[in-house]
Amino acid sequence: MPKITVIDDSITIVKMLTDLLTQDGHQVCGMTGAEDALDKVVGFAPDLIILDVIMPDVNGYDLCRMLRNDTRTSHLPIMMLTSRGEVTDKVAGLEAGADDYIVKPFEPQEVLARIRTHLRRAKQHKSFSPLTGLPGNQIIEEEIKKCLSSSDLNVAILYLDLDNFKAYNDTYGFIKGDEMLRTVSDVLRESVQKTSPLHSFVGHIGGDDFIVVVPTEKTKETCSTIINEVDKKVPSFYNEQDKANGFVVTTDRLGQAARFPLVTLSIAAITNPDGNNVDYEQISLLSAALKKKAKELPGSAFVTG
Repeated sequence: MPKITVIDDSITIVKMLTDLLTQDGHQVCGMTGAEDALDKVVGFAPDLIILDVIMPDVNGYDLCRMLRNDTRTSHLPIMMLTSRGEVTDKVAGLEAGADDYIVKPFEPQEVLARIRTHLRRAKQHKSFSPLTGLPGNQIIEEEIKKCLSSSDLNVAILYLDLDNFKAYNDTYGFIKGDEMLRTVSDVLRESVQKTSPLHSFVGHIGGDDFIVVVPTEKTKETCSTIINEVDKKVPSFYNEQDKANGFVVTTDRLGQAARFPLVTLSIAAITNPDGNNVDYEQISLLSAALKKKAKELPGSAFVTG
């Protein structure tokens, strides 16, 4: 159940919005003053804030700035509610950090529609990787389950994993490691756009693990394109000595110095997954088994199953 905080000095407005939002399936915390507002908002942990501009104890713009400047609330959608409808007032609200600006009197159904839109966008935003901008685990799971439940979709699910990435990270640092992950994500987007622009999906599970969904007939072409592009890009992330050696020296899991080859890519391609016989968990187990086989092959490789 989405949680919404309403801050307005009018008891009538707070009650009206509380009733409206409660009937729409939201949990509401209403406040008629801004005293200790930040602490109360943090304690309630809302998904969205509705904030009046004109209150006797604090300026709504200032409170909005406080919410935006606090890391505990900076990510929350904020809708400002006011009787001031001039363009300059709206600009002031948006510059203070508000995501939306509603003028009183307002139409309840419009307010609900705007709230649903902001909540939907906030949910989607949380589901994307902040590093690569790709859909994260929640959206990946939804996409795969959709594929499994549709008899009309004939797709391959590709599980991609960078080999020796930890050794690279340990040697060159996480900043360079993040740059490599962003580059790989760009390669995935561009490769899929090239081979299957209309019916595809790219997601970032986390770390150096990615998911790609393409039509089954595009499996080999997509895997080959991705591998070729990744193999072209990876060497540029190493210094000349490591590039010439073809390896880096760093400690292994036992703390011993060891040689690790340059980063390569392993792809487990599950073709024609049967939604009637396979669920999401089984897809995960099958991809892990295929990925293990791919990692046993030299260099970058893909295995289908």
